[in-house]
Amino acid sequence: MKIAVDAMGGDHAPREVIRGAVQAAQDLGLPVILVGREDVIRDELRSSGSGGGAVEVVHASEVVEMCEIPGVAIRKKKESSIRVGLNLVADGKASSFISAGNSGAVMAGALYILRKVRGIDRPAITATIPTPTGPIVLIDAGANVDCKPAHLVQFGFMGDAYARKLLRIPHPRIGLLSIGEEETKGTDLTRETAPLFRRTGLNFIGNVEGRDFFVGKADVFVCDGFVGNVALKTMEGMASALGHFLKHEIEKSAFAKLGAVLAGGAIRSVKKRLDYAEYGGAPLLGVRGGVVICHGSSDTKAIRNGIRFAGSLHQCGVEEEIVASMARRGHERDESAAAE
Repeated sequence: MKIAVDAMGGDHAPREVIRGAVQAAQDLGLPVILVGREDVIRDELRSSGSGGGAVEVVHASEVVEMCEIPGVAIRKKKESSIRVGLNLVADGKASSFISAGNSGAVMAGALYILRKVRGIDRPAITATIPTPTGPIVLIDAGANVDCKPAHLVQFGFMGDAYARKLLRIPHPRIGLLSIGEEETKGTDLTRETAPLFRRTGLNFIGNVEGRDFFVGKADVFVCDGFVGNVALKTMEGMASALGHFLKHEIEKSAFAKLGAVLAGGAIRSVKKRLDYAEYGGAPLLGVRGGVVICHGSSDTKAIRNGIRFAGSLHQCGVEEEIVASMARRGHERDESAAAE
């Protein structure tokens, strides 16, 4: 099992990416392939004092910039680090690929090079969100802006398999994200999707609302990528704002500062639970081979954990479980045919 890493992707590439890859190889024992401009990668490996360990280097002469149009860049830049890295997975030389670069290009490249899993029409980004009752799954978190009911049902199958295999939830509760619990509320999309879910055999609990994310009502929240991405980034912004609010209040008085010192361990624990770097990245489910999309501002820690996560994704066999689950419930083709 080798993890291909886009060494040129991200706000802090290549330094933070390469250091995270080296840490993953040394601390976790995961073989890593760094993909990018070989001279730049080897210079960084030397400057960081690392001999590389279980790190290989595969040259890719081009880089997909964040401002480029994803589909165009993937077609034209055949020697980009994203395309070369995905080809390693397609050729069986790596089990997974991770990148903190242009996420649209990663998705376009995965569809073009790796192809879709049987029975899936639209791959989806799957975000794991920490809550007081345990982690939950949000799918889709940004891959598909315009969806049909059949696509949301497929997201439900993927989220169910992910929750069972990665989060060890035996019977994940699937909720359809809407503006009210009643099935008469919401958009045409949500109203048409709910009846389809009831015929899947999944543990579908009906519509859920945004306030239900953190109260343990469902394990998997299904929505289109537009809604999911807005929800996810709102959560990220709120978590950051709460940190600033807390810091401001602590600095107001000596008693508050003393309280912060006494509660330092608890504060650090909460901060760690809310840190996206702890999860490393979000998988793109529905394509053949593991693909993990990391936050653009990923640092060494985030990349290290992203590589660890990519290894777990491969070992747990999520891709195989998605196909098997849909086949068991008779949704191998009929839902996808409705989407065409």
